[in-house]
Amino acid sequence: MSDDLPTVRLAMAGDERAMRALWMRYAPYVDAVVRRLVGDPDAAADVAQEVWLQIFRALPSWRGESQFSTWAHRIAVNRTLNALRRMKRLEGLHTPIEEDSAAADAADVPVERSMLAATIDEAVQRLPAGARAVFVLHDVEGFTHEEIAQQLGISVGGSKSQLFKARARLRRWLAPLLDRPDAQDSAYALAPS
Repeated sequence: MSDDLPTVRLAMAGDERAMRALWMRYAPYVDAVVRRLVGDPDAAADVAQEVWLQIFRALPSWRGESQFSTWAHRIAVNRTLNALRRMKRLEGLHTPIEEDSAAADAADVPVERSMLAATIDEAVQRLPAGARAVFVLHDVEGFTHEEIAQQLGISVGGSKSQLFKARARLRRWLAPLLDRPDAQDSAYALAPS
């Protein structure tokens, strides 16, 4: 927090260099949260732009009681969830993976893991919007069911149910990958919980 305080104060005063410095430092993190929640890269780019506008508009309300990154993350999640509510069409969104014509070397483990990670990401994007939001907020972002329930306007039981359904679907969709011997040591393998 102490590292950000002078920059945030300058940004609050309208210093564009300070705003750019905050954006440069936190854009990868904030934009990644938005992409995981939204799914569609084009829609995520639009939502991320809205998130950053909101962060800069709300900058005078930052009281320094938490890390700037925590405060910006909360705005990103809330603003993205609001955008998802407006974008009812997200239920059916699906981002196809483009086939790569180059054959991957079977012994090339980083390529295998990269492909596995891309497949898992695609599976997460196939989840219904509600299940995807709960899965990302809980299993990726680390929110509690109580926090998720409050943010999404659902019950704690609803959050747990959505997470259970999301994990079950992901296990079913990814079962062929998880049965492969090289997928067992992957950091991306879904462990039952």
